[in-house]
Amino acid sequence: MRHLLFALCIAAPPAFADPLITLTSPTDLDWATTPEGVAFAPLSGDRWTEAYFAMVRLPAGTVSPVHTKSASMFGLVIEGQMTHAVPGADAAPIGPGSYFEVPAQMAHISACVSDTDCVTMLYQDGAFDFVPVTQ
Repeated sequence: MRHLLFALCIAAPPAFADPLITLTSPTDLDWATTPEGVAFAPLSGDRWTEAYFAMVRLPAGTVSPVHTKSASMFGLVIEGQMTHAVPGADAAPIGPGSYFEVPAQMAHISACVSDTDCVTMLYQDGAFDFVPVTQ
């Protein structure tokens, strides 16, 4: 019986979808700016309905109000200096190459504290939302 299974595996290799390599240069990013001035360029997924990857650009000096998100947020700073902190905590700036993670439902403030815009590669494990926290 073992030989039959082995023979079947050799005779009928598994069918895989054609692999795709996606290459996107910075000049090909499709940026859309929110009324608040934050810009999103989708990389994968639809941020309104599912988990997604996107490039996100915050104008220099942007400070969010205290808010939560339904999904956890994972990011890598590409340009600028940012902070992500819970209200009342010290906010240590992080720069290019730095990683950040904000758990779902955690009240926090995000800011671009550099003189230049901040750009991050962001992943959220669910659809985008922004829920202001009243104090």
